[in-house]
Amino acid sequence: MSKKAADHHRKAAQHLEQAAMHHKEAAKQHETGRHEKAAHHAHLARGHQEHAAREAAEAAEEYILIYPAMAA
Repeated sequence: MSKKAADHHRKAAQHLEQAAMHHKEAAKQHETGRHEKAAHHAHLARGHQEHAAREAAEAAEEYILIYPAMAA
């Protein structure tokens, strides 16, 4: 198994955890009427989600390098 694929999976998971934390904070800020702060955390969450998706795609590409038949 490729160490690179495992690293990409780990990074994707870390970004998803960070996204969840920012979503929770956005909800908290929204409930207290701090909409600018809520929007800020929502924006940060979205960035982490995009990074997670990119890492997941990189992991998938590693599998194709290891198992070329998966590309078909």
